[in-house]
Amino acid sequence: MKKVERINIIMRYINNRAHFTISEIMREFDISRSTAIRDIREIEAMGMPLVAEVGRSGGYFVMNHSVLPAVRFTDNEIKALFIAFMATRNQQLPYLKSRQSLAEKLLGLISESQQETLVLLNQILLFEGTNPHNPDLLELSDLPHPMLEKLIQLLLSDSYLWITIKEEKVIKSYPICLLHPYHEKGLWLIEGFDVKDEKRRIFPADNLTNVKPYSAKKRISKKKILEKLSEQEEVINLVLELGPKAIAQFKKYHPLKMSISYTNPYQTTAILETYINVSNPEELTEITNWLLFLGKDIKVREVPKEVLEGLQERLSLFCP
Repeated sequence: MKKVERINIIMRYINNRAHFTISEIMREFDISRSTAIRDIREIEAMGMPLVAEVGRSGGYFVMNHSVLPAVRFTDNEIKALFIAFMATRNQQLPYLKSRQSLAEKLLGLISESQQETLVLLNQILLFEGTNPHNPDLLELSDLPHPMLEKLIQLLLSDSYLWITIKEEKVIKSYPICLLHPYHEKGLWLIEGFDVKDEKRRIFPADNLTNVKPYSAKKRISKKKILEKLSEQEEVINLVLELGPKAIAQFKKYHPLKMSISYTNPYQTTAILETYINVSNPEELTEITNWLLFLGKDIKVREVPKEVLEGLQERLSLFCP
């Protein structure tokens, strides 16, 4: 590990602890006593407010309520930050406007030569959603639904919420214990437990019209929620083995909440295990069409009879 990199890591290590000793630094970073002392002195010289304690059990602590020095980044750390920003453009991330100001501040901390390197990286690397003809260094677009940030802000203090959703031109409200907001296939979804109907629900964040805290008097305990969810656990009823061609088709398109597990190191074979709600006609039709889309490079281990009947009906249209 290079000296500059080591000192940066030691600074972060120190800043996360109320007290530390030279012996701890030696052991944590596998360095000699003289190197540890020299590094601590350099960190003090940079302005980190360290106070030494004398005695057998003495050491150092960071003075409270003092301004710490600016964090120094290595060239590779700067590249990693910038590429992370590039890779998440046009992904509808919350706090995207704040991220733009953060990017501007980071760019203001680095040298001109480092900035030129980032401009070159921006020209070389293209990610999904990037305009190849105008890959602007700070272009952050495709903002998520504005209600998403409000949802997350409320969630940080309390997971019991009253959400209002627009469903097919009808406004509906649900008291929920929010489990997870998550991003899948370009959409932000909200997974929550409906406190009134006592069942799991998933809503598109784009349909949110309002979010507010839920009354504490009518809550269900999280322990009871977990018990209810375990009782309602969906049983796997579709199991497929996928070959390389089917895997390629899966990557092009697959229904929400569906994933595969690779069964060899080369990722040329995989297994898919999921639950199909056969009582939902729309889902049944979608799965039937999707299985035909996967092609012949699959082996069916388990399939609901309703899906099988749908496949046979579709195939009969082509082979009467």
